[in-house]
Amino acid sequence: MDFIAYYYLLRPIIPRRIQVIFRRILVQIQKEKNSHIWPIDEGAKEPPEDWQGWPNGKKFCLVLTHDVEAEKGYKKFRQLMLLEKELGFRSSFNFVPERYHIDDHAIHEIKANGFEVGVHGLKHDGKLYQSFEIFKERAYKINQYLSAWEAKGFRSPSMQHHLPWLHLLNIDYDASTFDTDPFEPQPDGIRKIFPFWYINNSTDRNFIELPYTLPQDFTLFILMKENNIEIWKKKLDWIIKNGGMALLITHPDYINYDNSINVFDEYPLQYYQDFLNYIQQKYSGLYWNPLPAELAKFWKTRAVRK
Repeated sequence: MDFIAYYYLLRPIIPRRIQVIFRRILVQIQKEKNSHIWPIDEGAKEPPEDWQGWPNGKKFCLVLTHDVEAEKGYKKFRQLMLLEKELGFRSSFNFVPERYHIDDHAIHEIKANGFEVGVHGLKHDGKLYQSFEIFKERAYKINQYLSAWEAKGFRSPSMQHHLPWLHLLNIDYDASTFDTDPFEPQPDGIRKIFPFWYINNSTDRNFIELPYTLPQDFTLFILMKENNIEIWKKKLDWIIKNGGMALLITHPDYINYDNSINVFDEYPLQYYQDFLNYIQQKYSGLYWNPLPAELAKFWKTRAVRK
């Protein structure tokens, strides 16, 4: 049994506060050991060989995504969407189909506002990749939700990934990997700050992989207890210097909309708002902010598959 399997087996009987404290200790140990590749891995900056740049000469690509892990986050997504819309940004919301109730009206509302919906696993119970038989069984159900929501993309819970199996999903893109993140249960970074094709030569199926390239909010503000956005800014500036894709995952579940820091597993909304303001103020007119599905479509139109 691997680490993820043990974690999900024990999680229901371990108090939430103890879970977070344990992970905070572990992250501090890992942080020192991995300072040479986190938050920046210099080996991830190389562009594709045939790279011609972003649309309309933009300096970098900005992709905002949100993983809604539980009902708590589902109840908060609307506030986050409206904030982004007011500031002129667009993003995607990834829902767990069989962990909490998702109203069809919510799916419609998100799309009507110019945002995107994606599928985030099936149950968020750590069992998706335990065996190919389990994955195949769940893939059938995941495809049903992809179809019902008219969704184009998928992201695995806990950033688990085994890309060869994802050809069972009817997706244009997957977003279950990262350039560098040694703090994840499956810490194998793909060392890229650009999208890439994932092609199975034995089938006709392929998809675009969109790795996240900015540290997750949960890692920074809950586990590391950072009280500012300096790491986000540092990593973003480096990505822009290298003309890459800045893809961020945040979680409505962990955002405190009252900007209170009294809840041990939440962080103030102000941090995220400050980051969006930083992008607007420093890089106005220099970024392309597509929805993930739009980015995948753009990448598929490029002449050479790399």
